[in-house]
Amino acid sequence: MHIRIYQFLKIFIREIKKTVTELKLLYFTSFIVSILVIIPIFNFLLEGIDYIISGNFSLGIAGGEEVLGTLKILALTSLFGGGLGTLNGWLLSNCDFKFRKILRICQLVPLAAPAYLITAVLQDLGSIFGYQVTGLWWGVLILSISTYPYVFILANESFNKFGVNQINASRGLGIGPWRSFFKIALPMALPALITGISLMCMEVMNELGTFALLNIPSISTGIAENWIIEGNPKSAVGLSLVALLIIFTLIIFEKFSRRTSKRWSENPASRDSQGWKLKKTRAFLAITASLLPPIFSFGIPCFWVLLNIDQIQKGLSIELLTLALRTISLGLLTALVAMLFSLIISLARRPNKNFLLGVITNLAGIGYAIPGTVLALSLISISSAKFNLIAICLLIWGYLVRFLTISKGSIDSSLERISPSLDEAALGLGENWLVIIKRIHLPLLQGPIFVGSLLVFVDTIKELPITFILRPFDFDTLSVRIYQYAGDERMIEAILPAILIMTLGLIASITLIPSLEKKN
Repeated sequence: MHIRIYQFLKIFIREIKKTVTELKLLYFTSFIVSILVIIPIFNFLLEGIDYIISGNFSLGIAGGEEVLGTLKILALTSLFGGGLGTLNGWLLSNCDFKFRKILRICQLVPLAAPAYLITAVLQDLGSIFGYQVTGLWWGVLILSISTYPYVFILANESFNKFGVNQINASRGLGIGPWRSFFKIALPMALPALITGISLMCMEVMNELGTFALLNIPSISTGIAENWIIEGNPKSAVGLSLVALLIIFTLIIFEKFSRRTSKRWSENPASRDSQGWKLKKTRAFLAITASLLPPIFSFGIPCFWVLLNIDQIQKGLSIELLTLALRTISLGLLTALVAMLFSLIISLARRPNKNFLLGVITNLAGIGYAIPGTVLALSLISISSAKFNLIAICLLIWGYLVRFLTISKGSIDSSLERISPSLDEAALGLGENWLVIIKRIHLPLLQGPIFVGSLLVFVDTIKELPITFILRPFDFDTLSVRIYQYAGDERMIEAILPAILIMTLGLIASITLIPSLEKKN
């Protein structure tokens, strides 16, 4: 055993030396940045293993119920949200009815309002109109609609891109839309749908506010309660390990399903499907299904704002301005640092195929899959045991670990579309890599840099679990304040923070519209 560890360390050190000597400053910086991002994840894994080995593993008194509640809502959300995303993806890609193009864009609206905000608004409306919003099924409805765009976007792309020629051929043979859907479109879109549902589940695992407000037992609320309220780190760590197990199971299942469910289209479509004409009742049902997500997630909050418009002055104060400036500053700082880190990592990987650097930089991109409560717990552990970091530094570190995936993904996908021949031509003319990055890559990446930064900015503003647990004393943000107002039944004072978050979220959703128009 010791010999194997020695051999591993020897190889690891040799690879590090090779990286330092071979990759120059940019590559070594990329290596250091990636290590900084993955430290919290591996620190927690090591602590969890230590808890298990020492016999301290525990889920707490209500741990079993919280794990079961999480599994229930994951299954039901996947079924309802995945089904709705697939249905609307098919209707808005391969059927022709009134307002189809506008409705397709409207499917991005649910990304504008976070689930905890919708929950708080529905509970306040319930107190006005005399109905109660609580329990599992409300959670399933809210989380399904607020996360369903992940499935819709991938389903829409898949239905538009693959199988169109085959579907058009099937129409010539007299096969109807539903048989074409089940026999051709669905099997070919299955890998994309599984990926979308996995992303939905990861978002549900990260949710804290909705579960707490609806009194649904869940792993995320269990972690927060055990750590913050009850002072029981043993149970918090145990639940966090279960959360990681569920997340890694989702990732492995998604990878395995894509591998075993491969479908090829020899000739991806270069144009839209002709579309089945829907009229009268069928068109009405299609429009209704397409309108449900945007009306529920954005229309209801807007109705709530209009209903309480005369109370809006109650929220106007110096404190609100301070909250807004603090939240926007956090978002801007996180977006700036995340994009800088992403550029360093992605641009360093482009000319270099070093194995160790590849592994480390890929691991740096898994943070979005880790629930915010788990990341917060790991960072608190690092600070209290080793470094005693300032709370605001921990907060920014948590944001970076979680949201680097978004900015890095934006840069990586764009770099893949820049032909390597441009780099080779510049190298042939005697230019070095720094000049190539400055004169070729950065000008071509201006759009992705803006979009990626905007998405990180808005996600940081909406983020609740990491902010709620890691924020310094008396350092609230808009998301935390909305959650607190909802818990205290003072939602009237949350109108302006809600308007600001929804407006910024809507702007971010608009930037994704071009992704719905891509056919190739």
